[in-house]
Amino acid sequence: MRVPFGWLQEFINPGISVEGTAHLLTMSGLEVEALETDGDDVVLVINVTPNRADCLSVLGIARELSVLTGAPLNLPFPPAGAKPPVIKPVPASEIAVEIRNTGLCRRYAGRVIKNTRTGPGPEWMARRLEACGLRPINNIVDVTNYVLLELGHPLHAFDLNTLKGGRIVVDTADNVYQKIKTLDGVERKLPAGALVIADAEGPVALAGIMGGANTEVEDSTRDIFLEAAWFEPRNIRKTARALGLASESSYRFERGADIEIIPAALDRAASLMEELAGGALEGAVDVYPVKYRAPSIEFRADRVNKLLGAEIEEDEMLRILNRLGFAAEKSPGGAISASPPSYRLDVEGEADCVEEVARIHGYDKIPSVLPCSRLSADGAGAREDFIRLVGGVMRKSGYSEAVNYSFMNPRALENLALPPNDFRRSAVVLLNPLKQEESLLRTTVIPSLIENLRHNRERGLKNIRLAETAKVFIRTNEEQLPLEPLKLAGIAIEQRTHSFWRDAAEDFYLAKGAVEALLDELRIKDRHFAPSGEPFLHPGKSADLIAGGRKCGYVGVLSPAAAEKFEIRDKEEITVFELDLDVLLGLLPPPPVYKPVPKFPYIERDLAIVVEGGVKAADVIRYIKNYPSEFIEDAVVFDLYTGEKVPAGKKSMAFNIRYRASGRTLTEDEIEVIHAGLVKDLLTHTGGSLRQ
Repeated sequence: MRVPFGWLQEFINPGISVEGTAHLLTMSGLEVEALETDGDDVVLVINVTPNRADCLSVLGIARELSVLTGAPLNLPFPPAGAKPPVIKPVPASEIAVEIRNTGLCRRYAGRVIKNTRTGPGPEWMARRLEACGLRPINNIVDVTNYVLLELGHPLHAFDLNTLKGGRIVVDTADNVYQKIKTLDGVERKLPAGALVIADAEGPVALAGIMGGANTEVEDSTRDIFLEAAWFEPRNIRKTARALGLASESSYRFERGADIEIIPAALDRAASLMEELAGGALEGAVDVYPVKYRAPSIEFRADRVNKLLGAEIEEDEMLRILNRLGFAAEKSPGGAISASPPSYRLDVEGEADCVEEVARIHGYDKIPSVLPCSRLSADGAGAREDFIRLVGGVMRKSGYSEAVNYSFMNPRALENLALPPNDFRRSAVVLLNPLKQEESLLRTTVIPSLIENLRHNRERGLKNIRLAETAKVFIRTNEEQLPLEPLKLAGIAIEQRTHSFWRDAAEDFYLAKGAVEALLDELRIKDRHFAPSGEPFLHPGKSADLIAGGRKCGYVGVLSPAAAEKFEIRDKEEITVFELDLDVLLGLLPPPPVYKPVPKFPYIERDLAIVVEGGVKAADVIRYIKNYPSEFIEDAVVFDLYTGEKVPAGKKSMAFNIRYRASGRTLTEDEIEVIHAGLVKDLLTHTGGSLRQ
């Protein structure tokens, strides 16, 4: 809202400078964002919050200053409620008003001004309109805009001679009025429920938004029908959004206009038209089927002070509310009863009255007191410690934390090629998404991380490792809330460079190593990896994590087809993983018990066996660790080979086995016996043979 200070001074003399006025308004909740010089005047640029529609005018700002400074309010014209001018009634045959939906239009009034001379408006009015951001058009339209800025109530001027049948009908567009050509020259199809102003033949204006082109005031116009009304805010907002059409009028109507100021606004505009266009006021009409009834709000002074943390006297609260235009008094029960004025539609309950008291009393006068809260000796819960531990392990593995919104593009599920019966297809659909690309609650974190990676690669980053811990949402049915499992997901891409002194590890094993590092930190021993069937992973470079006998995640290289669908065109491999942290949390072993560092050395033996191609290394390792010997400490696979000297359909796997005794040093003879027995049983179990 732009308010010239000189115009404001016609309503009130605050007795302070323009800078002091700006500070006073800002401290009361009407932030003055800037002071702009306009010739010999200064324009206050005020950020009016959506609930304060009463301050979208010079009069509204003057009312606020009057309350804040105590200076009297001076209206340069007869105020609302004063004795109206003597005017002859409009003949029923010339103009009649019918409101068919009194819920959407509670009042409709008009003035007839005849024998006007349409032309340019005066220079002083044009300067004020331009200072407020409006373009001067002609003296008739300029008057309606001027009164809009001055009093805050929208007006509209029709060419009286273009209104058919001498009548005005206020009705919704359903099945009656299908389309209208508005003042901007665009023919618009009217949405269902839109409120329209019509004459005897068809619509002449979109109520509260914009007039029709067929009744526009032109240079040849001589007779004017001046309209002012009250329209239901939600209907105006809905219609304006549906049509993508906004105006100064709709901006005010959809926030709530003052129904009681309508006669004063019409009389002010009619008076200016008589003065500037030479017209004569010929009649008036005012249809007011639903009268304004102010709500009565009761609250107690001690309740106000408790909410504000202040000590404000009850009499001071009454003075503040009455200065704001409320009808406030003590009720017989000892409470304060307050009824807001018609221009304060934002005041609906006790909290609103408390805010008004605090605002005018002064936020700076309310003492700052540290809140008292009960301290607990308990630290973070086990779940919070677990999540913190997971984040720390991922950072040690080189993954930076990502934080994304819990929304997902429906197309992401298609890009992942998930089958129709996959549980990740059971997504929760948002009723009011910010955009269609974020219309689902995500059932997997991977698409968000893929988008993060694509965003960073487009900006030149070569090596990226990102991880995110977040809930996903799995829809069950309409009657129950969705499941919210906690997931850890990661994504990585590395730009390969040639090394002369070492071979680089495969990307898949780097990602798998990060997952295993987490499992080691969590001390989850009952685990192994199995080939993965995830459709968006490379079939030869992926694995499912099996822990506690159930699948609780996967790790692998994103398939080229999936990468292409996500519009990632890199030659480097992209690795991803996603783990179910709720399952892992349930597998955590009891707290560790300290064991002394072994005093005696271990003995290692390597074993290479040739087995069928379907034998899994994890199964072999599990068999070795379960072999009935107290001396087997650990076993790992360190080589996998297929090719020359290995029969077709078979593969060679090499294992390193570590033996140790806790109370003595093992001898070579003991190890040979134990190892030979292990090899014999292992070959029998796997059906394999020693590699020669």
